[in-house]
Amino acid sequence: MKQTEIPVEIKNEIERLVKELNYHCYRYYVLDSPVISDEEYDRLYLRLKELEEKYNYVLPDSPTQRVGAAPLDKFEKVKHKEPMLSLDNAFSHEDVLEFDRRVKRHLGTSEDIAYTVEPKYDGLAIEISYVKGIFHKASTRGDGYVGEDVTQNIKTIKSVPLKIEGVEKVPEEIDIRGEVYMNIADFEALNRERELNGEPLFANPRNAAAGSVRQLDPSITASRKLHLACYGLGYVKGVSFSSQMDFIEWLKQARFPTPYFVKMAGSIKEVVEILKEIEQTHTSFPFEADGAVVKVNDFELQKRLGVKTREPRWAIAYKFPAHQGTTRILQIIPSVGRTGVVTPVAILEPVQIGGVTVSRSTLHNWDEIERKDIRVGDTVVVERAGDVIPHVIMVIKEKRTGKERKVSIPEHCPECGSRVVREEGEVAVRCVGLNCPAQVMERIRHFASRDAMDIEGLGEKNVELLYEKGLIRHFVDLYRLKKEDLLGLPRFAEKSAQNLINAIERSKKTTLARFLYAIGILHVGEFTAKLIAKHFRKLEDLYSISPDKLSSIPQIGDKIARAVSEFFNDKENINTLETLKKLGLSITNPDYEGDRKPLKRPLEGLTFVITGTLPRPRKEVEEMIEAAGGHASSSVSKSTSYLVVGEAPGSKLEKARSLGVKTITYDDLMEMLKS
Repeated sequence: MKQTEIPVEIKNEIERLVKELNYHCYRYYVLDSPVISDEEYDRLYLRLKELEEKYNYVLPDSPTQRVGAAPLDKFEKVKHKEPMLSLDNAFSHEDVLEFDRRVKRHLGTSEDIAYTVEPKYDGLAIEISYVKGIFHKASTRGDGYVGEDVTQNIKTIKSVPLKIEGVEKVPEEIDIRGEVYMNIADFEALNRERELNGEPLFANPRNAAAGSVRQLDPSITASRKLHLACYGLGYVKGVSFSSQMDFIEWLKQARFPTPYFVKMAGSIKEVVEILKEIEQTHTSFPFEADGAVVKVNDFELQKRLGVKTREPRWAIAYKFPAHQGTTRILQIIPSVGRTGVVTPVAILEPVQIGGVTVSRSTLHNWDEIERKDIRVGDTVVVERAGDVIPHVIMVIKEKRTGKERKVSIPEHCPECGSRVVREEGEVAVRCVGLNCPAQVMERIRHFASRDAMDIEGLGEKNVELLYEKGLIRHFVDLYRLKKEDLLGLPRFAEKSAQNLINAIERSKKTTLARFLYAIGILHVGEFTAKLIAKHFRKLEDLYSISPDKLSSIPQIGDKIARAVSEFFNDKENINTLETLKKLGLSITNPDYEGDRKPLKRPLEGLTFVITGTLPRPRKEVEEMIEAAGGHASSSVSKSTSYLVVGEAPGSKLEKARSLGVKTITYDDLMEMLKS
């Protein structure tokens, strides 16, 4: 159906749904204050998607356009209209006072200058360009003048507006700068999942955020919990701002996520007081902050101050004292996780780092020890990433005495004595013991965690206590606990005992995705659990499932399919699940998509490449192909199904002919889309 034939009421409904869904997205991801349930949001989203598919009418700011782009072959280069400058650093309060003196000298004034102060996010700087209020392009900082096009990946971040709304005047063009970051809790969860999958761990949240943004496959970026804080202005046309605070207020009105806070200071003395406050409180922030940014508030003064080489004269980054320390490794011991993964841990001579005594550090995996050549007795530099996670940065080899000792992968589990195995091609080393106590306690802790069954009050110490007292040997035992079992135990009085029993009782009502994550199937993290839940109505549908049926689900690889199939073909595991149901476990599945009306996908399984000029913009045609189930690629290969040939085709046509790839016209493609 042509766009001109779309009934007015349908167009109005699509436009209303887009506006409503974007508003709810803003409430949920920016304000953290939703006003509808997830189920209601999903219902509205599904209705919008059905209408878009049926009438081929998709608005550029539709939430359905956030995910679904084809994997990239490479990142294209993007030139910034205004350079993305780096900031000069201050490492002490005196450095900040000197910055103020320089500002005043340059302006020829002795009057107090008004500044803004905001946290310095330890993430990845990006620029998002909007044209006539519509998201146009996103790019990394790069060298400050040319960055990489990460448009499709940034689109997957739910807090990023696809359309500027809520302000009186929308600029003709505007480039907004900000920082993509990952909260510490999400970073830790991601690393736990990567450890289970035998993948290398990210060193810190900044590396995790940067690595997520620079994925060639946007679906991987979409699976990571990324956030954005907008704080800077690049090129702008059609509106003007008087100050940094004026711009921040505009960002808030336009529904952009802004920094955790932006504070005004009427003088440099007030700036220093704010910096002292941030130094004392930044460890409570949900994200990593490695300092604070101080900016001259007035944009006219910023203009007068200008830049020096690659840094503005009107801003400075105050860096917190480096939270690193030098110490010696006393031992390297193996530690066993819930899936039996044996991880090396360094026992250190206690060292004060950032006001905290550090005596242990994870070494991530045995390959990492080999790569960094870490030995018992080595003098090392240890850093508290995010002021939370201590890890070894480097070995100071100059301090070696010759008495240092290399360590090797253990042959037996340190907890139960069972064999330790390492599958070919995997980083992870695992204990195969079925009754390993370390695995039992870790599995129970994981089962009770917030993103799993969410049993409040069942943290590490209480799990250890209940295990030591013989009250739990499996997470099933949690549902057999009575208040009387807890009374008299350390930390348990009448009220605390009842609270835990109540929390366990509440956890009996859960969703399939949460439950699949909770039971600790190898390689199944939150994202994979949700993916499986979308394709199976109920838990019993997974019993005796074959690997082939699982691997037919997009994004489920052979390794995950085998692990899930093995779990649900094990009689003991099935007996455990049935026991949980008898103990009152009730599992619903709001994520299941099978009952929803299937969308028409006539291009399912086909790969298309476009060459030459088409009647519609190439990007729009590629999106139509993707929406119809096809894959739009940028290069011709033997796996290409069709080459769509427009006017003035390029070298792709010759390559397609040499490979025997079938060529079609734009009109042919439109006919295929109708079928």
